[in-house]
Amino acid sequence: MAQPSFARLSLLFFGFLLLFATYSWVFGPDSGFLSGTRVRKTLGSDPKLRVDHSSDKPHHPLDPLTVREIERVRSILSGHDPDFRSGSATIHSMALDEPDKARVVRWKKGNRLPSRRAEVVALSGGKSHVITVDLESGRVVSDLINPSSGYPILTMDDLIAASQVPFKSIEFNRSIEARGVKFSDLVCITPFAGWFGPEEEGRRIIRVQCYTSKDTPNYFMRPLEGLYAMVDMNKLEVIKVVDKGPVPIPKAAGTEYRYSVLNKPVHMDPINPISMEQPGGPSFRVEGGHLVKWANWVFHVKADQRAGMIISQATVRDSETGEPRSVMYKGFPSELFVPYMDPEELWYYKTYMDAGELGLGPPAMPLVPLNDCPRNAYYIDGIFASPDGKAIVQPNMICLFERYAGDVSWRHSEILIPNVDIKEARPKVTLVARMATSVGNYDYIVDWEFQTDGLIRVTVAASGMLMVKGTPYENVDDLGDKEDDSGPLISENVIGVVHDHFITFHLDMDIDGHTNNSLVKFHLEKQRIPTGKSPRKSYLKVKKYVAKTEKDAQIKLNLYDPYEFHIVNPNRKSRIGNPAGYKIVPGGNAASLLDHDDPPQIRGAFTNNQIWVTQYNRSEQFAGGVLVYQSHGDDTLQVWSDRDRSIENKDIVLWYTLGFHHVPCQEDYPVMPTVAASFELKPANFFETNPILGVAPFLEKDLPVCRPFASS
Repeated sequence: MAQPSFARLSLLFFGFLLLFATYSWVFGPDSGFLSGTRVRKTLGSDPKLRVDHSSDKPHHPLDPLTVREIERVRSILSGHDPDFRSGSATIHSMALDEPDKARVVRWKKGNRLPSRRAEVVALSGGKSHVITVDLESGRVVSDLINPSSGYPILTMDDLIAASQVPFKSIEFNRSIEARGVKFSDLVCITPFAGWFGPEEEGRRIIRVQCYTSKDTPNYFMRPLEGLYAMVDMNKLEVIKVVDKGPVPIPKAAGTEYRYSVLNKPVHMDPINPISMEQPGGPSFRVEGGHLVKWANWVFHVKADQRAGMIISQATVRDSETGEPRSVMYKGFPSELFVPYMDPEELWYYKTYMDAGELGLGPPAMPLVPLNDCPRNAYYIDGIFASPDGKAIVQPNMICLFERYAGDVSWRHSEILIPNVDIKEARPKVTLVARMATSVGNYDYIVDWEFQTDGLIRVTVAASGMLMVKGTPYENVDDLGDKEDDSGPLISENVIGVVHDHFITFHLDMDIDGHTNNSLVKFHLEKQRIPTGKSPRKSYLKVKKYVAKTEKDAQIKLNLYDPYEFHIVNPNRKSRIGNPAGYKIVPGGNAASLLDHDDPPQIRGAFTNNQIWVTQYNRSEQFAGGVLVYQSHGDDTLQVWSDRDRSIENKDIVLWYTLGFHHVPCQEDYPVMPTVAASFELKPANFFETNPILGVAPFLEKDLPVCRPFASS
């Protein structure tokens, strides 16, 4: 049977959709290759203004690769391997191979930059290569082949090519026709394969699953349930087609979410537009495109193909001496793990690791001014490499802005001192670095928020579309005593499949230096008071334990066995003898409940604990390993930590897994309101006293005239 003519239209539509919705960085309306452009970095400027990146130069040892450097790497690789010259080898990621930490710490502005190198992960001849390229000498200094199980990040070319393969299958085409769907309405996506055993060994595989976009752009709500194809990505062949029979396709009505076409009144009083004004202009500045200075903070920020956004060399000024003091050398989302809880054949493999399988940078589309970021935001672009090694600009990928939402930094009013009127309060103004990435159906917003009291709050918010399952049921009453194992009914013929979200952060804490840090566990232990000693019966006592090895620092949070966890520098003491430190303050969290021998959990073993501390190793950056796609779990944070290296008074890395279980409900349909989780890195005996005691309050004369409505 020949491929239906409509299928070709479908493939064009799918390719177009992927390019703009998932990989807008390739041909998006605001992107470009060597002539690529970006938002002009003037606060309040027109976001359509552009400047050329082609002459950019690095100014800091951690600055990302420039357009020129990416092109030079491409040229060097062409001379190194004929497969790159012929185009048969593909680049799956390219990033700065950062200099040794000690060199970066010693570097001062005005000094010569350390030698610039690039790390390239590529596929050539069916093998994974991790290649180090020295830009100064123009040569490849390292080429590791298949250093672990797994394959590199998928590229746009992989996804587009794989999506076309099922239409070579007569069986697949007949299954589409049996569902009464026009090929021109098809949107086919490529859920990742995970890893489940011998059938998948020795070849890169992916699944292809289809939806209909008839009468809606929200195709995610209209799945062709019961059908998928497994594809060999190297041979571009169908391995098998699974068809469990047609399931009613959910309706298109009620799935629209675009304001321009949505005709649905909102039964609430209107909210007038709101904006924070700064009559004196912004308080922060950005030097060299990546070094941010604000209040008492200095840090480096850059876009990254895999991690999305990286914060480096965060220092805060001492409130007593003005000395800049190191807090964190490097922080970023190291891996995401999103397992869906449906064991059926068409769903069991949906256990995504978005950073290592797709990368958080490429799908981070331009932020929307006034909605993603406020009017006073400053935008930073990402520059990545395409599969053929050309430079690509991802505009407006990161925004920086000051935030004041009426919160209070500190306050006290005193009423017990006669004839003295004391009402002291200080406003809380913070600086936010934000990125939003659209990884398929889900959108993740990642914020790093810096406070003047030394606190760093990290927040991950999720929005976008649920991944849903078609069902014959239209009402919960139709189910009777039966409940679907995969999740609740959230609309007619639509099941919201239960799933988890876990985001593991790499936090290389360097408290007053990178060589002498320790983890101290402060245990709140309940004490029983002997009869007759006090009217009380019990109390809590704090006992300190220094973690000696990595296994001492594999920590599961427990409300009924509470601890505080401090990273301290035992060699930097306060005036009264406390070691300088920062503590991690968990927010609302969730733990993975999957069995440790379950294949997805073997790969996602970095979620076995909420807190880990490991000895610093520059090769241990990504919690799921260097090569994640179809990996076996042999190169994960769990594996590294089980080596049980010493972590007392060493250069150490803190890892924190933020998570939440998601049981969908009707309010999540057709687009879910944002849900957020966070944690904090908070000074603990780092400063001698409250570091913002002397901050000035806001006064009416300092602000433009803005009167509230009279209140009763």
